[in-house]
Amino acid sequence: MASVSVALNLSTPRPSLLHSPSPPSLKFSPVHNTSRRLALFQLGIAEGNTTKVATAGNITRESTSFTEIANCLMRCRFYTECLGMKLLRKRDIPEDRYTNAFLGYGPEESNVTVELTYNYGVNKYDIGTGFGHFGIAVEDAAKTVDLVKAKGGKVIREPGPVTNGSTVIAMIEDPNGYNFELLERGPTPEPLCQVMLRVGDLDRSINFYKKAFGMELLHKRDNPEYKYTNAIMGYGPEDKNAVLELTYNYGVTEYDKGNGYTQIALSTDNVYKSAEAIKLFGGKIIREPGPLPGINTKITACLDPDGWKLVFVDNKDFLRELE
Repeated sequence: MASVSVALNLSTPRPSLLHSPSPPSLKFSPVHNTSRRLALFQLGIAEGNTTKVATAGNITRESTSFTEIANCLMRCRFYTECLGMKLLRKRDIPEDRYTNAFLGYGPEESNVTVELTYNYGVNKYDIGTGFGHFGIAVEDAAKTVDLVKAKGGKVIREPGPVTNGSTVIAMIEDPNGYNFELLERGPTPEPLCQVMLRVGDLDRSINFYKKAFGMELLHKRDNPEYKYTNAIMGYGPEDKNAVLELTYNYGVTEYDKGNGYTQIALSTDNVYKSAEAIKLFGGKIIREPGPLPGINTKITACLDPDGWKLVFVDNKDFLRELE
């Protein structure tokens, strides 16, 4: 199974906070704003017959074999063969007991990337109730669903228009249990277009992401029939950029986040000012701004009012890492 995190486009063969032995990640990149962008999601994948033992919040990992690692990376085929992503690169870090695969629809410096991480010996992650889904823009939802079925994938919702609307969507599940919403659209520079998280107070979250992160509220929709309200936040039009979908279910103020979904990463021109804004508008800094040991990339990490983890990464430092 996989664990998920959202984080900045910080894929690098050198150790970093974003590439610790935790689940994989995805990257977001608003095309109109070079200063701020959603950059990366991280997901964890699990495979094999080894046993996970949890003790006081820690995971004891048994030894693994090259065959197990290969089997886990086979999970990439769902993303490449069904969703049309490219395997950009992969790496094994035996000293820290994890393997990464980086996938996306374009170069890491300009597109959202999903980083799949296999932690040796871990055969299951708890996705929890707070994580919703990833959104993938496709030109033909029915064709994509047929492909998923042919490859043995799971279809949760057959293609069809959304309730009280005309947009055609479908819902599928990857081999690790993560949901992907297929949104039928025309060509877009960023097919990996959305991540949905559930929150306990929608107005509080909208205010936080607007003021602390500089995002725009692109639109908000109430669905009383199904007892939820969602808000689309981002740095540019959702047909051209990856966006954050925040969902409030009537009367639900807290969610179990599990141990699979990790973080969202965003780029910034100044991690120090970003940290100040986060503190000012209700976020909690869990890593003070500054350079990472060994690679000198400046980052800061925080929790939003619901406890979702986010990381800001310095634009110039990140591009230097990719060189």
